Amino acid sequence: MNIFDSLLSAINAIIANKLRSALTMLGVVIGVGSVIAMIGIGEGTKQKSLSELEKNGSNKITVVPNWQRGRAQTAGADQSTLRVEDAEKIKQRVPAIQYITGVVSTRWGGQSMLKFGSNTKRTSVTGARPEIQYIDNARRMFAGRFYTDEDEEMMNRVAVLGWSVYEELFGNQNPVGATVKINNQNYTVLGVVDYKGGSGFNNPDDQVYVPLRTAMFRLTGNKDRYNMITMSAVSSGILEVTQAQVEDVLLETRRSATGEELFRVFNQAEELQSIRTQSQLLSILLAGIASVSLLVGGIGIMNIMMVSVTERTKEIGLRKAIGASRESILFQFLLESVVMCLMGGGIGIALGYLGTNFVAGLFEVPPVFSTQAVLMAFGFATAVGVFFGIYPAFRASRLQPIEALRYE
Repeated sequence: MNIFDSLLSAINAIIANKLRSALTMLGVVIGVGSVIAMIGIGEGTKQKSLSELEKNGSNKITVVPNWQRGRAQTAGADQSTLRVEDAEKIKQRVPAIQYITGVVSTRWGGQSMLKFGSNTKRTSVTGARPEIQYIDNARRMFAGRFYTDEDEEMMNRVAVLGWSVYEELFGNQNPVGATVKINNQNYTVLGVVDYKGGSGFNNPDDQVYVPLRTAMFRLTGNKDRYNMITMSAVSSGILEVTQAQVEDVLLETRRSATGEELFRVFNQAEELQSIRTQSQLLSILLAGIASVSLLVGGIGIMNIMMVSVTERTKEIGLRKAIGASRESILFQFLLESVVMCLMGGGIGIALGYLGTNFVAGLFEVPPVFSTQAVLMAFGFATAVGVFFGIYPAFRASRLQPIEALRYE
């Protein structure tokens, strides 16, 4: 028999026992589909996380107080806070900083209450210099404008709303020029930042920007301290070097008596890499769990192929009696096992595609149908067919013609 005849014979043998073949392939179908779906969902989750992080600004470096160490100091916790002069020193002595601002936020002391007419909303209010629009990637405006340096210097009670805040307070009304109450103080709405599509604790759409001095002197009473300092470097390629320079500047005044840092510095590259690493580990874990289904399916195929060898003992004896070699018998049964796995793999790919889209829709992540995952799952299915089919095929090839023909 040539390869085409062997393949045709394998397909006919599978079709002759439709229900048994279908149940045998089920493990492979579920295994391949699960591997593809799990990897697709993992990649989609990673893409969403990276996208949301990038929506909050690129080339970003953030400094926050290290309160845990600050509380442990007997010399007073005042050292652990960030001061106005800290931002000024960083701006003067770190040339790679493009934009920088101190930040005073109501997030640390409880969210603020916003009110317009009968509509109310609790959200965080961020007090920062106008540069925050470049650092936080908030330059694109849906309506109106961002506040200016003049608003900052005059401590004007003006506000720029995030998208979801605007929707909940104003609906379809024009917000520009309207007055909203923030903790019972009147603020004029200058504009609305365009929709970013974020979610969770740091949702960029769920916040309000006000001038830094306004927040410090009129909203929070925090007149000389910052909750954090945020900045952006001129290039993503020098984030680590820039971060090191920022740390050197702060260490001159923000360290404990034992030399410990009383602040923490993060950069965007570290957060991006952390998300990539976690997502990769999650994808490997999920794919490994799904691969167990392929292993179980392979054991099922080996079991059925053993039964098939027993049922077709006379057929094997007859083929050997008319001149079939051991190699051709081995190849014939091995091919049946591989074909069964490949058919299951093909159905599993379709199932994985549908599963990826369905689960991605439920969790609101982008579906990623990875070609690499398809090739990996399909290759694994082929390997399963070969590995678990080799013993039954070998056993069939070792049957003696006379004993096989006498078999009842």
